[in-house]
Amino acid sequence: MSKYNEEIYSIFEETKALLRGHFILRSGMRSGHFFQCAKVCQYMDKVSRLATIMIEEIPFTNINTIVAPAMGGLVIGQEVARQLNARFLFLEKIEDRLALRRNFTFNKQDRVLLVEDVVTKGGRVKEAIEIIHSFECSLVGVTSLVDRSTTDLQLNAPYFGMLKMDFPTYAPDSLPEELSSIPAIKPGS
Repeated sequence: MSKYNEEIYSIFEETKALLRGHFILRSGMRSGHFFQCAKVCQYMDKVSRLATIMIEEIPFTNINTIVAPAMGGLVIGQEVARQLNARFLFLEKIEDRLALRRNFTFNKQDRVLLVEDVVTKGGRVKEAIEIIHSFECSLVGVTSLVDRSTTDLQLNAPYFGMLKMDFPTYAPDSLPEELSSIPAIKPGS
């Protein structure tokens, strides 16, 4: 958890990236809150500040390569790479699975940091880690702007989430009354 929690939260509020309503998460679970990081990414001064905070707070060192999964982590990942003067790669979705394309590759000199926007269950992060581990490189760690996880993610890599937010999630058939009365939407990251 970051010592900059209030500032990070304030940035999400200012940019209207913290939504309230009834949302379908990628996992299929439901929530009354949703972080739409793309709203923050409209403002490069905010992205730059969040990247600066992330770099200061992460417990990982000697990073020379940043990788971000599509779509959520792309903008923040690229800005972290820019500020670290590191190489930047991204993973793309193909038939709802991540893939490394465009002749990108990792080599054994790469000390990789995986940068994501929001982590809830860690599904996309696990996919990305599998791809990175399939190369002869060193995965230094994983970081995200928002950590919504409520259990141990078991990522097979060190993880540091910046803003820890513990908004409850619900199975679609176990919704509280305040959510069941609102139509569910899937806003996307």
